Amino acid sequence: MRAGWRGTLAAISPWAALRRRFRTWWQARLPLSDTLTLTQRNVYILPTASGWMLALTLLVLLVASINYQLNLGYLLTFLLAGSAVVGMHICHANLRGLTLHLNAPEPHFLGSAAAIEVQLSSDRKSARYGVALSVHGDGSETHHWAWTDVPAQGTSTVQIAFKPPRRGLHRIPTLTAETRFPLGTFRVWTYWRPAAQVLVYPTPETPAPPLPAGEPRGGGTGSAQSQGIGEFDGVRAYRRGDPLKLVVWKKAAKSLATGTDDLVSRDAQQAQRHELWLDMNLATLQYPEARISRLTAWVLQADRLGLDYGLRVAGTEIAPDTGAAHRRRCLETLALL
Repeated sequence: MRAGWRGTLAAISPWAALRRRFRTWWQARLPLSDTLTLTQRNVYILPTASGWMLALTLLVLLVASINYQLNLGYLLTFLLAGSAVVGMHICHANLRGLTLHLNAPEPHFLGSAAAIEVQLSSDRKSARYGVALSVHGDGSETHHWAWTDVPAQGTSTVQIAFKPPRRGLHRIPTLTAETRFPLGTFRVWTYWRPAAQVLVYPTPETPAPPLPAGEPRGGGTGSAQSQGIGEFDGVRAYRRGDPLKLVVWKKAAKSLATGTDDLVSRDAQQAQRHELWLDMNLATLQYPEARISRLTAWVLQADRLGLDYGLRVAGTEIAPDTGAAHRRRCLETLALL
């Protein structure tokens, strides 16, 4: 509740708009690149709250040592100050020289978190500890850090997730890397704007409706009838007594692997007379996004059953086909509508 009030107050603050404009201007100055090597020019350092408290403690110790002429007080003060200075250099070196590389992101469905995979490489002869990465965001939400250690002259991989707000092609948000190793008295960080983009597919309608009836092939007559969820000409649900040679064993293997018993059989005679078209006009829903979600569900259902299917949307027609490449092409078309 307190976090919600804080967020509301931050949103209506007169400084909020100014901060957003400054952040947008500043982030636009960062170069777009899928690989970033951290140097002194793009790594920043400031004391943490613990660091400021340590500095205040050292100041009090120094004043007390001067006032009472305590040699042991001098020794303790300068010993702690020296440790803090050494910790500052180690903390900065823990991030400096590191190379960040973004692996090509895979498409995701809207509503699920898109995973970003970042590879960290180090050519130093000693390991780097306590390196964290996160989506920078707009500063109003909590960072979800992904922590890792990078071995000496080795690589490490971390995954960061973010939720795109809508379907389509999205640029990867600005990322930040940070470390406070070894004492936690200094914070060393950097910002990174990857150049890659991630494609977000529409959310499939749940539960998936039955596939539409097949259309007669050229020269044919009549129309096929849907016989229930998941049934279409060419493939239908397995019925007791079907010959084993008609079972689609590829789909059967997938069903057994997922723990379901959804077997399907081929219906070759009807498949020769009809073909499946997933048409926007057949998704009789009020809102365009709902129709796109229904077509997405149909594409997934037809692909799961191993059917040949085509797609007609907004003047675009993809000829009937099957396979992973065809499924990806149809989903890309729906995502970019």
